[in-house]
Amino acid sequence: MPLKWLGRHLKGHVLLFAPKYSLAYESSAGLRLLLIFLLLEAVIGPRLSLFRLLGLPLPPPWLRVPVLLGLGLVLIRFFARLRLAQIGLSAWRYWSVTEKSYFFQVFLIANAVFVILYADQLRMILADTSLRGQAALVVFTNLLWGFHQELVYRGILQTELVRRWGSLLGILVSNLLFTFGPLHFYHFSGSVPGRALPMFAGIFLIGLFFGVLFRRSGNLAIVGVLHGVGNCYMDGLGNLGN
Repeated sequence: MPLKWLGRHLKGHVLLFAPKYSLAYESSAGLRLLLIFLLLEAVIGPRLSLFRLLGLPLPPPWLRVPVLLGLGLVLIRFFARLRLAQIGLSAWRYWSVTEKSYFFQVFLIANAVFVILYADQLRMILADTSLRGQAALVVFTNLLWGFHQELVYRGILQTELVRRWGSLLGILVSNLLFTFGPLHFYHFSGSVPGRALPMFAGIFLIGLFFGVLFRRSGNLAIVGVLHGVGNCYMDGLGNLGN
């Protein structure tokens, strides 16, 4: 019995999650999912490139990120006409013990590792009262930004490509677009020569892990929060005050 109990709390680390009930949808809904992806990434742009083309002022990140995330959720629900559970967003009460345990364990481990890596920066933030409010806003924005990226590339795009082409090709193609598509395309012009390859390799490998984790668990919230935590430190708190 203790081994069985322990196993339920460790299986997530080898991606052994309980199978989900089938939440299949029609091909017409899948086409609408792809249209949502194109609208969010190619038309509006992940950083509101459409605003720049139209000469409109860009809203601050703390405003535009939740608006983009909310827009994606609304389009899935009312344009694609899918329940959010069909793209991996289920209520907490429907999570298995393995999902809940894995989420808490990895969330705590990730934060512990990042706190060690960014200890000097975090000490500076805690010592400077003027930075604390900024830090809270940075955490809020980057957590939602990571969740939005997972919603678009895993919840919307990967879900539909896996339905069409199967797991291997669906995960691979969606992750290639995640790595080299509109989301990270700006790195091509801003990268220091010689650093582009390892940077894109890192993005691809992290994205591949999230893609496989999402496929195995069927839980978009797990990958969304973990991605957001990484953004909070690497793109947010780690640069605050510099």
